[in-house]
Amino acid sequence: MKKCDASFPSLLLKKGKIKDQFHQALRALILNGQLKSGTKLPSSRSLSEMMSISRNSVISGFERLIDEGYLITKNGAGTYVSSILPDAMICIAPVTDQRQQEEDKHTDLNINPRMKAMLSLWDKSSPHSGHNLTFNIGVGCTDLFPHKLWGRLLGRTWRQFRHLDGQLNDPLGYQPLRSAICDYVRTTRGLHCTEDQILIVNGTQQAMNLAAQVLLQKDDEVWLDEPGYDDAFGVFTAVGANVRPVGSDQHGMDIPYGIRHWPNAKMVFTSPSHQFPLGGTLSLPRRLALLDWAAENDKWIFEDDYNSEFRYSARPIQALQGLDKHQRVIYAGTFSKMMLPEFRLGFLVIPHKLIQAFKIAKYYADTRTSYLEQATLARFISEGHYARHVRRVRKACYERQKVMIESIQQIMPQSVRVEPTDSGIHLVCWLPENVNEQELIDKCRQLGLGAQPLSRYCQNKSSNQAILLGFAAHQPSDIVAGIKTLVKIIA
Repeated sequence: MKKCDASFPSLLLKKGKIKDQFHQALRALILNGQLKSGTKLPSSRSLSEMMSISRNSVISGFERLIDEGYLITKNGAGTYVSSILPDAMICIAPVTDQRQQEEDKHTDLNINPRMKAMLSLWDKSSPHSGHNLTFNIGVGCTDLFPHKLWGRLLGRTWRQFRHLDGQLNDPLGYQPLRSAICDYVRTTRGLHCTEDQILIVNGTQQAMNLAAQVLLQKDDEVWLDEPGYDDAFGVFTAVGANVRPVGSDQHGMDIPYGIRHWPNAKMVFTSPSHQFPLGGTLSLPRRLALLDWAAENDKWIFEDDYNSEFRYSARPIQALQGLDKHQRVIYAGTFSKMMLPEFRLGFLVIPHKLIQAFKIAKYYADTRTSYLEQATLARFISEGHYARHVRRVRKACYERQKVMIESIQQIMPQSVRVEPTDSGIHLVCWLPENVNEQELIDKCRQLGLGAQPLSRYCQNKSSNQAILLGFAAHQPSDIVAGIKTLVKIIA
Protein backbone atom coordinates (compact mmCIF):
# COMPACT_ATOMS: atom_id res chain seq x y z
CA MET A 1 0.00 0.00 0.00
CA LYS A 2 1.13 3.53 -0.79
CA LYS A 3 1.23 6.14 2.00
CA CYS A 4 2.03 9.87 1.97
CA ASP A 5 4.17 11.65 4.61
CA ALA A 6 3.10 12.96 8.01
CA SER A 7 2.37 16.50 6.81
CA PHE A 8 -0.70 15.29 4.95
CA PRO A 9 -3.61 13.23 6.36
CA SER A 10 -3.06 9.48 6.16
CA LEU A 11 -3.79 8.41 2.59
CA LEU A 12 -3.63 4.63 2.23
CA LEU A 13 -4.12 3.03 -1.14
CA LYS A 14 -5.47 -0.48 -1.32
CA LYS A 15 -4.70 -3.05 -4.00
CA GLY A 16 -6.02 -2.31 -7.46
CA LYS A 17 -5.49 0.35 -10.11
CA ILE A 18 -3.52 3.19 -8.52
CA LYS A 19 -5.62 5.97 -10.06
CA ASP A 20 -8.87 4.39 -8.79
CA GLN A 21 -7.52 3.73 -5.30
CA PHE A 22 -6.11 7.28 -5.06
CA HIS A 23 -9.51 8.72 -6.02
CA GLN A 24 -11.31 6.61 -3.42
CA ALA A 25 -8.80 7.34 -0.64
CA LEU A 26 -8.86 11.10 -1.21
CA ARG A 27 -12.65 11.10 -1.42
CA ALA A 28 -12.82 9.22 1.90
CA LEU A 29 -10.68 11.89 3.60
CA ILE A 30 -13.11 14.57 2.42
CA LEU A 31 -16.20 12.64 3.50
CA ASN A 32 -14.92 11.84 6.99
CA GLY A 33 -13.85 15.47 7.57
CA GLN A 34 -10.08 15.00 7.65
CA LEU A 35 -9.89 17.33 4.66
CA LYS A 36 -12.24 20.16 5.53
CA SER A 37 -14.06 22.55 3.24
CA GLY A 38 -11.70 25.11 1.71
CA THR A 39 -8.54 23.10 2.39
CA LYS A 40 -5.90 23.61 -0.27
CA LEU A 41 -4.39 20.39 -1.59
CA PRO A 42 -0.72 19.91 -2.50
CA SER A 43 0.01 20.09 -6.21
CA SER A 44 -0.29 16.97 -8.30
CA ARG A 45 3.49 16.87 -8.69
CA SER A 46 4.04 17.14 -4.94
CA LEU A 47 1.51 14.42 -4.13
CA SER A 48 2.95 12.07 -6.71
CA GLU A 49 6.43 12.51 -5.21
CA MET A 50 5.16 12.18 -1.63
CA MET A 51 3.34 8.93 -2.41
CA SER A 52 5.74 7.53 -5.03
CA ILE A 53 2.99 7.15 -7.62
CA SER A 54 2.69 8.55 -11.11
CA ARG A 55 1.53 12.11 -11.55
CA ASN A 56 -1.03 10.93 -14.11
CA SER A 57 -2.74 8.84 -11.39
CA VAL A 58 -2.97 11.92 -9.15
CA ILE A 59 -4.30 14.10 -11.97
CA SER A 60 -6.88 11.44 -12.87
CA GLY A 61 -8.08 11.33 -9.26
CA PHE A 62 -8.27 15.13 -9.07
CA GLU A 63 -10.28 15.32 -12.30
CA ARG A 64 -12.81 12.73 -11.12
CA LEU A 65 -13.29 14.49 -7.79
CA ILE A 66 -13.73 17.84 -9.56
CA ASP A 67 -16.36 16.29 -11.85
CA GLU A 68 -18.14 14.82 -8.81
CA GLY A 69 -18.14 18.17 -6.97
CA TYR A 70 -15.68 17.37 -4.16
CA LEU A 71 -12.86 19.58 -5.43
CA ILE A 72 -12.67 22.94 -7.18
CA THR A 73 -9.83 24.69 -8.96
CA LYS A 74 -8.94 28.36 -8.75
CA ASN A 75 -6.97 29.84 -11.60
CA GLY A 76 -3.39 30.32 -10.54
CA ALA A 77 -4.16 29.36 -6.92
CA GLY A 78 -4.41 25.55 -6.97
CA THR A 79 -6.95 22.90 -6.02
CA TYR A 80 -9.28 23.15 -2.98
CA VAL A 81 -11.87 21.06 -1.19
CA SER A 82 -15.27 22.34 -2.28
CA SER A 83 -17.31 24.38 0.22
CA ILE A 84 -20.50 22.65 -0.98
CA LEU A 85 -20.11 18.88 -1.02
CA PRO A 86 -22.46 16.33 -2.64
CA ASP A 87 -24.48 15.95 0.57
CA ALA A 88 -26.33 12.85 -0.62
CA MET A 89 -23.12 10.95 0.06
CA ILE A 90 -22.51 12.38 3.53
CA CYS A 91 -23.79 11.38 6.97
CA ILE A 92 -25.91 8.49 5.74
CA ALA A 93 -25.71 5.58 8.10
CA PRO A 94 -24.89 2.32 6.33
CA VAL A 95 -27.87 0.02 6.01
CA THR A 96 -27.26 -3.66 6.56
CA ASP A 97 -28.99 -6.23 4.41
CA GLN A 98 -30.90 -7.54 7.44
CA ARG A 99 -32.06 -4.07 8.43
CA GLN A 100 -33.10 -3.33 4.84
CA GLN A 101 -35.11 -6.57 4.69
CA GLU A 102 -36.89 -5.70 7.93
CA GLU A 103 -37.76 -2.24 6.59
CA ASP A 104 -39.03 -3.71 3.31
CA LYS A 105 -41.44 -5.96 5.20
CA HIS A 106 -43.20 -2.96 6.68
CA THR A 107 -43.12 -0.73 3.61
CA ASP A 108 -45.94 -0.47 1.08
CA LEU A 109 -44.03 -0.18 -2.17
CA ASN A 110 -47.21 0.68 -4.08
CA ILE A 111 -46.31 -1.65 -6.95
CA ASN A 112 -48.53 -3.80 -9.13
CA PRO A 113 -50.11 -6.44 -6.83
CA ARG A 114 -49.41 -9.10 -9.46
CA MET A 115 -45.69 -8.40 -9.07
CA LYS A 116 -45.95 -9.05 -5.34
CA ALA A 117 -47.56 -12.39 -6.13
CA MET A 118 -44.64 -13.19 -8.45
CA LEU A 119 -42.10 -13.09 -5.62
CA SER A 120 -42.92 -16.61 -4.46
CA LEU A 121 -42.64 -17.89 -8.02
CA TRP A 122 -39.25 -16.17 -8.37
CA ASP A 123 -37.98 -17.82 -5.19
CA LYS A 124 -39.18 -21.20 -6.40
CA SER A 125 -37.58 -20.87 -9.83
CA SER A 126 -34.13 -19.90 -8.48
CA PRO A 127 -32.96 -18.72 -11.90
CA HIS A 128 -29.55 -17.51 -10.73
CA SER A 129 -27.71 -20.83 -10.72
CA GLY A 130 -25.11 -19.72 -13.29
CA HIS A 131 -24.12 -21.36 -16.56
CA ASN A 132 -20.85 -22.77 -15.25
CA LEU A 133 -22.41 -25.54 -13.13
CA THR A 134 -22.15 -29.11 -14.34
CA PHE A 135 -25.48 -30.46 -15.66
CA ASN A 136 -27.11 -27.02 -15.84
CA ILE A 137 -30.05 -27.21 -18.21
CA GLY A 138 -30.86 -24.99 -21.17
CA VAL A 139 -27.20 -24.58 -22.17
CA GLY A 140 -25.96 -25.86 -25.53
CA CYS A 141 -22.47 -26.79 -26.73
CA THR A 142 -20.84 -23.54 -25.75
CA ASP A 143 -17.37 -25.01 -26.27
CA LEU A 144 -18.10 -25.47 -29.97
CA PHE A 145 -19.11 -21.89 -30.70
CA PRO A 146 -16.93 -20.59 -33.58
CA HIS A 147 -15.57 -17.46 -31.85
CA LYS A 148 -12.93 -16.62 -34.47
CA LEU A 149 -15.33 -16.98 -37.38
CA TRP A 150 -17.97 -14.93 -35.59
CA GLY A 151 -15.37 -12.27 -34.84
CA ARG A 152 -14.41 -11.99 -38.49
CA LEU A 153 -18.04 -11.67 -39.58
CA LEU A 154 -18.68 -9.11 -36.84
CA GLY A 155 -15.68 -7.10 -38.06
CA ARG A 156 -16.99 -7.06 -41.62
CA THR A 157 -20.39 -5.97 -40.36
CA TRP A 158 -18.91 -3.15 -38.29
CA ARG A 159 -16.83 -1.81 -41.18
CA GLN A 160 -19.95 -1.53 -43.33
CA PHE A 161 -22.12 -0.07 -40.59
CA ARG A 162 -21.29 3.60 -41.29
CA HIS A 163 -22.54 3.32 -44.89
CA LEU A 164 -26.09 2.29 -43.94
CA ASP A 165 -27.33 5.74 -42.87
CA GLY A 166 -30.78 5.22 -41.38
CA GLN A 167 -31.72 1.94 -43.03
CA LEU A 168 -32.27 0.13 -39.71
CA ASN A 169 -35.52 1.57 -38.45
CA ASP A 170 -37.92 -1.37 -38.95
CA PRO A 171 -39.21 -2.78 -35.63
CA LEU A 172 -39.70 -6.16 -37.36
CA GLY A 173 -35.92 -6.48 -37.63
CA TYR A 174 -33.07 -6.38 -40.12
CA GLN A 175 -34.50 -7.38 -43.50
CA PRO A 176 -31.60 -9.61 -44.68
CA LEU A 177 -31.78 -11.57 -41.42
CA ARG A 178 -35.55 -11.99 -41.71
CA SER A 179 -35.09 -13.22 -45.27
CA ALA A 180 -32.35 -15.67 -44.25
CA ILE A 181 -34.45 -17.03 -41.35
CA CYS A 182 -37.50 -17.38 -43.57
CA ASP A 183 -35.59 -19.47 -46.12
CA TYR A 184 -34.01 -21.57 -43.38
CA VAL A 185 -37.18 -22.47 -41.46
CA ARG A 186 -39.13 -23.24 -44.63
CA THR A 187 -36.43 -25.74 -45.57
CA THR A 188 -35.64 -27.28 -42.20
CA ARG A 189 -38.92 -26.95 -40.27
CA GLY A 190 -41.54 -27.03 -43.02
CA LEU A 191 -42.99 -23.63 -42.12
CA HIS A 192 -45.32 -21.77 -44.46
CA CYS A 193 -44.33 -18.12 -44.19
CA THR A 194 -42.93 -15.06 -45.90
CA GLU A 195 -40.24 -12.76 -44.57
CA ASP A 196 -42.93 -10.17 -43.78
CA GLN A 197 -44.15 -12.54 -41.05
CA ILE A 198 -40.74 -12.73 -39.34
CA LEU A 199 -40.22 -10.56 -36.25
CA ILE A 200 -36.76 -10.49 -34.64
CA VAL A 201 -36.91 -10.56 -30.83
CA ASN A 202 -34.49 -10.60 -27.93
CA GLY A 203 -34.97 -14.26 -27.12
CA THR A 204 -38.03 -16.40 -26.39
CA GLN A 205 -38.72 -14.46 -23.20
CA GLN A 206 -39.50 -11.31 -25.17
CA ALA A 207 -41.47 -13.35 -27.70
CA MET A 208 -43.78 -14.61 -24.94
CA ASN A 209 -44.15 -11.14 -23.45
CA LEU A 210 -45.13 -9.67 -26.81
CA ALA A 211 -47.70 -12.42 -27.38
CA ALA A 212 -49.15 -11.85 -23.92
CA GLN A 213 -49.33 -8.10 -24.47
CA VAL A 214 -51.01 -8.40 -27.87
CA LEU A 215 -53.44 -11.25 -27.19
CA LEU A 216 -54.23 -11.57 -23.49
CA GLN A 217 -56.33 -9.60 -21.05
CA LYS A 218 -56.79 -9.99 -17.31
CA ASP A 219 -58.41 -13.32 -16.36
CA ASP A 220 -57.98 -14.85 -19.83
CA GLU A 221 -57.14 -18.55 -19.62
CA VAL A 222 -53.96 -20.07 -21.06
CA TRP A 223 -53.09 -23.74 -21.33
CA LEU A 224 -49.64 -24.78 -20.12
CA ASP A 225 -48.13 -28.27 -19.88
CA GLU A 226 -48.01 -29.86 -16.45
CA PRO A 227 -45.11 -29.98 -15.74
CA GLY A 228 -44.29 -27.07 -18.02
CA TYR A 229 -42.02 -24.12 -18.75
CA ASP A 230 -41.90 -22.00 -15.59
CA ASP A 231 -40.86 -18.84 -17.47
CA ALA A 232 -44.03 -19.07 -19.56
CA PHE A 233 -46.05 -19.44 -16.37
CA GLY A 234 -44.39 -16.30 -15.03
CA VAL A 235 -45.03 -14.24 -18.16
CA PHE A 236 -48.72 -15.11 -18.38
CA THR A 237 -49.29 -14.74 -14.64
CA ALA A 238 -47.66 -11.30 -14.73
CA VAL A 239 -50.30 -10.01 -17.18
CA GLY A 240 -53.13 -11.35 -15.02
CA ALA A 241 -53.97 -14.45 -17.07
CA ASN A 242 -55.13 -17.66 -15.43
CA VAL A 243 -52.68 -20.44 -16.33
CA ARG A 244 -54.42 -23.81 -16.59
CA PRO A 245 -52.30 -26.96 -16.21
CA VAL A 246 -52.76 -29.61 -18.90
CA GLY A 247 -51.02 -32.92 -18.32
CA SER A 248 -48.42 -34.33 -20.68
CA ASP A 249 -47.37 -37.89 -21.53
CA GLN A 250 -45.25 -39.66 -24.14
CA HIS A 251 -47.55 -38.26 -26.83
CA GLY A 252 -47.12 -34.67 -25.65
CA MET A 253 -49.77 -32.34 -24.26
CA ASP A 254 -53.10 -34.04 -23.55
CA ILE A 255 -55.17 -31.99 -26.00
CA PRO A 256 -58.50 -33.83 -25.39
CA TYR A 257 -58.14 -33.14 -21.65
CA GLY A 258 -57.53 -29.45 -22.27
CA ILE A 259 -60.56 -29.14 -24.56
CA ARG A 260 -62.80 -30.87 -22.01
CA HIS A 261 -61.63 -28.94 -18.95
CA TRP A 262 -60.60 -25.53 -20.30
CA PRO A 263 -62.63 -24.92 -23.46
CA ASN A 264 -62.69 -21.13 -22.96
CA ALA A 265 -58.91 -20.69 -23.00
CA LYS A 266 -57.68 -17.82 -25.17
CA MET A 267 -54.22 -19.27 -25.86
CA VAL A 268 -52.37 -22.58 -25.78
CA PHE A 269 -48.65 -22.54 -24.98
CA THR A 270 -47.00 -25.72 -26.23
CA SER A 271 -43.62 -27.09 -27.31
CA PRO A 272 -44.82 -29.88 -29.61
CA SER A 273 -41.45 -30.98 -31.01
CA HIS A 274 -39.90 -31.55 -27.59
CA GLN A 275 -42.19 -30.99 -24.63
CA PHE A 276 -40.47 -29.20 -21.79
CA PRO A 277 -39.37 -30.63 -19.44
CA LEU A 278 -40.37 -34.28 -20.03
CA GLY A 279 -39.35 -34.46 -23.69
CA GLY A 280 -42.41 -36.01 -25.33
CA THR A 281 -43.40 -35.23 -28.92
CA LEU A 282 -46.94 -34.11 -29.67
CA SER A 283 -48.51 -36.87 -31.77
CA LEU A 284 -50.05 -36.15 -35.16
CA PRO A 285 -53.65 -36.86 -34.03
CA ARG A 286 -53.26 -34.42 -31.13
CA ARG A 287 -51.67 -31.82 -33.41
CA LEU A 288 -54.57 -31.99 -35.82
CA ALA A 289 -57.12 -31.95 -32.99
CA LEU A 290 -55.50 -28.84 -31.49
CA LEU A 291 -55.40 -27.03 -34.85
CA ASP A 292 -59.03 -27.87 -35.62
CA TRP A 293 -60.20 -26.74 -32.18
CA ALA A 294 -58.24 -23.48 -32.44
CA ALA A 295 -59.64 -22.72 -35.90
CA GLU A 296 -63.23 -23.49 -34.96
CA ASN A 297 -63.13 -21.45 -31.74
CA ASP A 298 -60.82 -18.55 -32.66
CA LYS A 299 -58.06 -19.61 -30.26
CA TRP A 300 -54.35 -18.86 -30.52
CA ILE A 301 -51.49 -21.34 -30.28
CA PHE A 302 -48.01 -20.24 -29.18
CA GLU A 303 -45.56 -22.84 -30.53
CA ASP A 304 -42.25 -22.77 -28.64
CA ASP A 305 -39.84 -24.61 -30.93
CA TYR A 306 -36.82 -24.08 -28.69
CA ASN A 307 -35.21 -27.49 -29.31
CA SER A 308 -36.18 -28.36 -32.88
CA GLU A 309 -32.63 -28.77 -34.20
CA PHE A 310 -31.51 -31.08 -31.40
CA ARG A 311 -33.00 -34.23 -32.92
CA TYR A 312 -30.58 -37.13 -33.25
CA SER A 313 -32.23 -40.25 -34.70
CA ALA A 314 -34.32 -38.70 -37.48
CA ARG A 315 -35.02 -35.49 -39.35
CA PRO A 316 -36.70 -32.73 -37.33
CA ILE A 317 -40.46 -33.12 -37.12
CA GLN A 318 -42.47 -30.60 -39.11
CA ALA A 319 -43.51 -27.68 -36.99
CA LEU A 320 -47.11 -27.23 -35.92
CA GLN A 321 -47.16 -23.97 -37.86
CA GLY A 322 -46.50 -25.90 -41.08
CA LEU A 323 -49.74 -27.85 -40.59
CA ASP A 324 -51.79 -24.76 -39.76
CA LYS A 325 -54.18 -23.86 -42.60
CA HIS A 326 -56.03 -21.14 -40.69
CA GLN A 327 -53.26 -18.87 -39.37
CA ARG A 328 -53.79 -19.62 -35.67
CA VAL A 329 -50.18 -20.49 -34.73
CA ILE A 330 -47.57 -18.01 -33.49
CA TYR A 331 -44.23 -19.76 -33.96
CA ALA A 332 -41.20 -18.91 -31.77
CA GLY A 333 -37.62 -19.94 -32.54
CA THR A 334 -34.37 -19.18 -30.74
CA PHE A 335 -30.64 -19.21 -31.45
CA SER A 336 -29.42 -19.19 -27.84
CA LYS A 337 -29.44 -22.99 -27.47
CA MET A 338 -27.45 -23.58 -30.65
CA MET A 339 -25.12 -20.60 -30.10
CA LEU A 340 -24.61 -19.24 -26.56
CA PRO A 341 -26.98 -18.59 -23.62
CA GLU A 342 -25.99 -14.91 -23.73
CA PHE A 343 -26.89 -14.73 -27.43
CA ARG A 344 -30.31 -13.17 -26.94
CA LEU A 345 -31.65 -13.40 -30.48
CA GLY A 346 -34.80 -15.19 -31.50
CA PHE A 347 -37.68 -14.74 -33.89
CA LEU A 348 -41.42 -15.05 -34.24
CA VAL A 349 -43.41 -16.17 -37.27
CA ILE A 350 -46.66 -14.24 -36.95
CA PRO A 351 -50.01 -14.84 -38.65
CA HIS A 352 -50.65 -12.16 -41.29
CA LYS A 353 -53.56 -10.61 -39.40
CA LEU A 354 -51.38 -10.03 -36.29
CA ILE A 355 -48.29 -8.53 -37.95
CA GLN A 356 -49.19 -4.89 -37.33
CA ALA A 357 -50.17 -5.50 -33.69
CA PHE A 358 -46.92 -7.33 -32.92
CA LYS A 359 -44.89 -4.70 -34.77
CA ILE A 360 -46.40 -1.96 -32.59
CA ALA A 361 -45.84 -3.99 -29.42
CA LYS A 362 -42.19 -4.57 -30.33
CA TYR A 363 -41.70 -0.87 -31.08
CA TYR A 364 -43.01 0.20 -27.68
CA ALA A 365 -41.07 -2.57 -25.92
CA ASP A 366 -37.60 -1.57 -27.14
CA THR A 367 -37.98 -0.01 -30.62
CA ARG A 368 -35.83 -2.66 -32.31
CA THR A 369 -33.18 -5.32 -31.68
CA SER A 370 -29.48 -4.42 -31.92
CA TYR A 371 -28.23 -4.15 -35.50
CA LEU A 372 -24.72 -5.62 -35.20
CA GLU A 373 -25.87 -9.01 -33.88
CA GLN A 374 -28.65 -9.20 -36.46
CA ALA A 375 -26.42 -8.35 -39.41
CA THR A 376 -23.68 -10.74 -38.30
CA LEU A 377 -26.17 -13.57 -37.82
CA ALA A 378 -27.59 -12.87 -41.28
CA ARG A 379 -24.12 -13.42 -42.75
CA PHE A 380 -23.61 -16.49 -40.56
CA ILE A 381 -26.79 -18.09 -41.93
CA SER A 382 -26.66 -16.98 -45.56
CA GLU A 383 -23.02 -18.05 -46.01
CA GLY A 384 -23.80 -21.57 -44.78
CA HIS A 385 -21.91 -21.37 -41.47
CA TYR A 386 -25.02 -21.88 -39.34
CA ALA A 387 -26.04 -25.10 -41.12
CA ARG A 388 -22.52 -26.51 -40.65
CA HIS A 389 -22.53 -25.43 -37.00
CA VAL A 390 -25.86 -27.18 -36.45
CA ARG A 391 -24.52 -30.44 -37.87
CA ARG A 392 -21.42 -30.24 -35.69
CA VAL A 393 -23.37 -29.46 -32.54
CA ARG A 394 -25.98 -32.14 -33.22
CA LYS A 395 -23.25 -34.79 -33.56
CA ALA A 396 -21.52 -33.67 -30.36
CA CYS A 397 -24.80 -33.57 -28.40
CA TYR A 398 -25.73 -37.07 -29.52
CA GLU A 399 -22.36 -38.39 -28.28
CA ARG A 400 -22.66 -36.53 -24.98
CA GLN A 401 -26.20 -37.76 -24.44
CA LYS A 402 -25.07 -41.35 -25.00
CA VAL A 403 -22.27 -40.93 -22.46
CA MET A 404 -24.69 -39.57 -19.87
CA ILE A 405 -27.22 -42.37 -20.42
CA GLU A 406 -24.55 -45.07 -20.25
CA SER A 407 -22.98 -43.52 -17.14
CA ILE A 408 -26.32 -43.36 -15.35
CA GLN A 409 -27.20 -46.93 -16.27
CA GLN A 410 -23.78 -48.27 -15.25
CA ILE A 411 -22.94 -46.16 -12.20
CA MET A 412 -26.21 -44.98 -10.66
CA PRO A 413 -28.27 -47.14 -8.28
CA GLN A 414 -30.80 -49.40 -10.01
CA SER A 415 -33.62 -47.55 -8.30
CA VAL A 416 -32.71 -44.40 -10.29
CA ARG A 417 -34.28 -44.40 -13.76
CA VAL A 418 -33.48 -42.25 -16.80
CA GLU A 419 -35.74 -41.89 -19.82
CA PRO A 420 -33.74 -41.51 -23.07
CA THR A 421 -35.16 -39.24 -25.77
CA ASP A 422 -34.12 -38.71 -29.38
CA SER A 423 -33.93 -34.93 -28.98
CA GLY A 424 -33.18 -32.14 -26.49
CA ILE A 425 -30.16 -31.16 -24.41
CA HIS A 426 -31.21 -32.51 -21.01
CA LEU A 427 -32.45 -35.78 -19.52
CA VAL A 428 -35.02 -36.50 -16.82
CA CYS A 429 -33.68 -38.70 -14.02
CA TRP A 430 -36.42 -40.25 -11.85
CA LEU A 431 -35.57 -40.70 -8.18
CA PRO A 432 -36.49 -43.40 -5.66
CA GLU A 433 -39.05 -42.55 -2.96
CA ASN A 434 -36.46 -42.49 -0.17
CA VAL A 435 -34.55 -39.58 -1.76
CA ASN A 436 -35.70 -36.08 -0.86
CA GLU A 437 -35.68 -34.01 -4.04
CA GLN A 438 -34.94 -30.65 -2.42
CA GLU A 439 -32.20 -32.01 -0.15
CA LEU A 440 -30.59 -33.61 -3.19
CA ILE A 441 -30.69 -30.29 -5.08
CA ASP A 442 -29.16 -28.44 -2.12
CA LYS A 443 -26.25 -30.89 -1.99
CA CYS A 444 -25.82 -30.66 -5.75
CA ARG A 445 -25.44 -26.88 -5.49
CA GLN A 446 -22.79 -27.27 -2.79
CA LEU A 447 -20.78 -29.55 -5.08
CA GLY A 448 -21.17 -27.49 -8.24
CA LEU A 449 -23.92 -29.48 -9.96
CA GLY A 450 -26.65 -27.49 -11.72
CA ALA A 451 -29.35 -30.18 -11.69
CA GLN A 452 -32.89 -28.80 -11.46
CA PRO A 453 -35.83 -30.37 -9.57
CA LEU A 454 -38.84 -31.43 -11.61
CA SER A 455 -41.08 -29.81 -8.98
CA ARG A 456 -39.83 -26.40 -10.17
CA TYR A 457 -41.93 -26.85 -13.31
CA CYS A 458 -45.12 -28.18 -11.66
CA GLN A 459 -48.14 -26.13 -10.66
CA ASN A 460 -49.56 -29.04 -8.67
CA LYS A 461 -47.67 -31.18 -6.18
CA SER A 462 -46.55 -34.44 -7.75
CA SER A 463 -45.83 -37.74 -6.05
CA ASN A 464 -43.09 -38.51 -8.58
CA GLN A 465 -39.66 -37.05 -7.90
CA ALA A 466 -37.08 -36.34 -10.59
CA ILE A 467 -34.19 -34.08 -11.47
CA LEU A 468 -33.20 -32.62 -14.83
CA LEU A 469 -29.59 -33.04 -15.99
CA GLY A 470 -28.16 -31.00 -18.85
CA PHE A 471 -25.41 -32.63 -20.90
CA ALA A 472 -24.75 -30.50 -23.99
CA ALA A 473 -22.23 -28.07 -22.48
CA HIS A 474 -19.85 -30.72 -21.09
CA GLN A 475 -17.12 -32.98 -22.40
CA PRO A 476 -17.75 -36.73 -21.93
CA SER A 477 -15.12 -36.98 -19.16
CA ASP A 478 -16.85 -34.16 -17.22
CA ILE A 479 -20.21 -35.91 -17.61
CA VAL A 480 -18.85 -39.16 -16.17
CA ALA A 481 -17.21 -37.32 -13.27
CA GLY A 482 -20.44 -35.44 -12.56
CA ILE A 483 -22.49 -38.64 -12.50
CA LYS A 484 -20.02 -40.18 -10.04
CA THR A 485 -20.46 -37.14 -7.79
CA LEU A 486 -24.23 -37.42 -8.08
CA VAL A 487 -24.09 -41.12 -7.11
CA LYS A 488 -22.22 -40.24 -3.91
CA ILE A 489 -24.86 -37.63 -3.05
CA ILE A 490 -27.74 -40.06 -3.60
CA ALA A 491 -25.98 -42.86 -1.74
